[in-house]
Amino acid sequence: MTTATVNLNISKPSEVFNRNIFDVLTDYSHFTEVHYGGGSSGKSHGVVQKVVVKALQKWKHPRKILWLRKVGATIADSLFQDVKSCLIDFKVWDFCEWNKTDNRVTLPNGAVFLFKGMDNSEKIKSIKGISDVVMEEASEFNLNDYTQLTLRLRERKHLDKQIFLMFNPVSKLNWVYKYFFAEEPPSSTLIKQSSYKDNKFLDEMTRQNLEDLAKRNPAYYKIYALGEFATLDKLVFPKYETAILNTEQLSHLPSYFGLDFGYINDPSAFIHIKIDSKNKKLYIIDEYVKTGMLNDEIARTIKQLGYKKEEITADSAEQKSIAELKKLGVDRVRPTKKGKGSIVQGIQFLQQFEIIVDERCYKTIEELNNYTWKKDKNTDEYYNEPVDTYNHCIDALRYSVERFYNVKPERKSKAAKNVQAIKNMGL
Repeated sequence: MTTATVNLNISKPSEVFNRNIFDVLTDYSHFTEVHYGGGSSGKSHGVVQKVVVKALQKWKHPRKILWLRKVGATIADSLFQDVKSCLIDFKVWDFCEWNKTDNRVTLPNGAVFLFKGMDNSEKIKSIKGISDVVMEEASEFNLNDYTQLTLRLRERKHLDKQIFLMFNPVSKLNWVYKYFFAEEPPSSTLIKQSSYKDNKFLDEMTRQNLEDLAKRNPAYYKIYALGEFATLDKLVFPKYETAILNTEQLSHLPSYFGLDFGYINDPSAFIHIKIDSKNKKLYIIDEYVKTGMLNDEIARTIKQLGYKKEEITADSAEQKSIAELKKLGVDRVRPTKKGKGSIVQGIQFLQQFEIIVDERCYKTIEELNNYTWKKDKNTDEYYNEPVDTYNHCIDALRYSVERFYNVKPERKSKAAKNVQAIKNMGL
């Protein structure tokens, strides 16, 4: 590819950039930049703009930028699309070369964008000559990931090397809070906070929905709208473990599957779990979470994951979707048997187990860290009812085990033996 100088012609920056990112757009003096804040604050879009502008400038050695999500499978529908949209907005995309196989984009000036997941860290280690790193949803990573990535930025030929972190505030137990906020951050770190109020391009409907959150749940408004760290109310699942699970070692345990439907605002969530009834352990093996999925895509995804022939318990509120999935070849999907108190009943059942989550199931982990009981504003007493937020994976999780506490007596499934074993635990 013949390289060429790119001259960005942005005559009205105020119509392109939010102030929060424009103030530091060409400031490369900080090795680490931390951009955090509430939903719809524009922070991720702003970082993408900054890194793209940086890559398009004239450098003695073209930059090689590593764009990361914790799980590689999620990057095509998220970070890559954001970067592509930015290149289109800057009228550069048509002059780029895109290698779909390697998920590699070469810019007209020779700069290279690589899109990877940290779930395959060995492949990351083999990449040489990195000039910058971008960690989207940095709270999904861990401190060791961050440390290893900083060590990758040792290429002497590159000037102004940087690592960028973007995330929404999470529990104060998360590594990003402990490392960057609990104590004085390293001197080479820039921290920028933003909220929806800083995003001048935000549509009015989204703005109103975020402001309505202040009335429905002030604690969530503070965290997820204003982008502030705060202590959440009482967690429904205060204890769980994360690990890289070896599915072969767990292959002898029975599998169960749950599906929660969503579309535009709420994601569809598919969960695969295994239960060790003898040792009272529940393993969350796999998740697939995505917004905007039509039923044909859900069916195709389940088939691609290899779960077409499995019995899947899905949200009974979507009977039409269940029927469509069956027509599309997912024959053993069945509706939940919801009833009064079924949510709490499901939670109580799950709480009997030691829960171990594969650390690549980052959406499930996010929900476990944020799923709380309702609290009376006047008495500070907790209801025996969870807040209806951050519960898509958890709903799917409840559906997957529903058979154990709400089984029709006249009908036995193929899993009857496993059901009885778990019931014998005395639950």
